Amino acid sequence: MIPRRDPAKRAVVVPQRAELTSWVIMRVTGALLIVLVGGHLAINLMTGHGVHSVDFAFVSGKWASPFWQVWDLLLLLAGLGHGANGMRTVINDYVRGDRARLTWKLVMGVVVAILVALGSLVIFTHDPCPHGAPADLLPSFCG
Repeated sequence: MIPRRDPAKRAVVVPQRAELTSWVIMRVTGALLIVLVGGHLAINLMTGHGVHSVDFAFVSGKWASPFWQVWDLLLLLAGLGHGANGMRTVINDYVRGDRARLTWKLVMGVVVAILVALGSLVIFTHDPCPHGAPADLLPSFCG
């Protein structure tokens, strides 16, 4: 006798190893986000005059240091990785049909890749004092 699958039960067949990897990624990125966001808030809100001192010059000063560039890149990657993994789970749970599920996962992957590329570009190419810009538009710390 051939076993039949009940059509009312939409079971997504995913290799167990992939789900274990996904579970580990969620926990690691979640813990990493606690540390990175905590440090980000501590530095941005507890130095100077709190939130009132966070402006273009403050961010430019932070991004002049490779340490803060890497910190913010890790924050970006951990946040997007955690969110994308969560969205993958939502897509698996609520999207019917294998083709639709694959399509939504591809769309999500493209969006995440674009956001990582744009975020990295902003972090590593930020120039607070562009050459040839009018002096009245430049921050006060530019010479």
